[in-house]
Amino acid sequence: MTVPTIALNNGVEIPQLGFGVYQVPPEETKGATLTAFEVGYRHIDTAQMDGNEEGVGQAIKESGLARDEMFVTSKLNNGFHAHDDALAAFDGTLERLDLEKVDLFLIHWPLPGIDVDFVETWKALEEIYASGRARSIGVSNFQATHLRRIVQEGDVVPAVNQIEVHPYLTQDELRAVNAEHGVATEAWSPIAQGLVLDNPVITGIATEHGKTPAQVVLRWHVQRGDIVFPKSVTRERVQENFEIFDFELSPSEIGFISALNKDERTGPNPDEFNYIPS
Repeated sequence: MTVPTIALNNGVEIPQLGFGVYQVPPEETKGATLTAFEVGYRHIDTAQMDGNEEGVGQAIKESGLARDEMFVTSKLNNGFHAHDDALAAFDGTLERLDLEKVDLFLIHWPLPGIDVDFVETWKALEEIYASGRARSIGVSNFQATHLRRIVQEGDVVPAVNQIEVHPYLTQDELRAVNAEHGVATEAWSPIAQGLVLDNPVITGIATEHGKTPAQVVLRWHVQRGDIVFPKSVTRERVQENFEIFDFELSPSEIGFISALNKDERTGPNPDEFNYIPS
């Protein structure tokens, strides 16, 4: 099964379906990532904050896959927003992944309440991009006001904005702002930590297609144009999440799922979240 790709605003191709390792314990990350590779995933999404970059790197090395066959994303931890700290933290990511470059590197959170302005952080990422050690750079959890400042004050337009998106938080306005600036939308928490899977609209559509509710929701994301990376450590579920390209939702089904929006988050509000790990 071939996963479609999306061309980012700098021409780099990113697989639309990836494998996320958020909350995968470090000791389980290598095995989970190797399973994902065996199933057919070639896009891996990790983060410094996850504490499991090393396991991803081990899986990459042991997979036997050529480096150019895979797409690897990581994100800057919240305690390293100062310019020089960001550069040093990125060096740590490459060391833990045991890679010469990543395909995408993101500012994980805008942290609007801290002393270091995220535009300063973005300038550091621009230097990383210019060095060739990140093929693309972007942001995560940036609201429209944050994104517009980056576009206006930076020299490089972010390739992606990775935000919480699911049927209970469709983020139509923010996705439109992303698109306006040529920024691809990546969706984290794509099934709302399972909260949407018992919804009768989704279960009914799943029955119609002979698919699981999770497959229907992931297919909804893909048809909307989101880049999505579900997480699981169970091989059966990892395989299930991959099998979403052999059916298609109708426009009315897409509309029924989108109409479930409640503007309900499973994670923090980026306008208020200023957590710095100790």
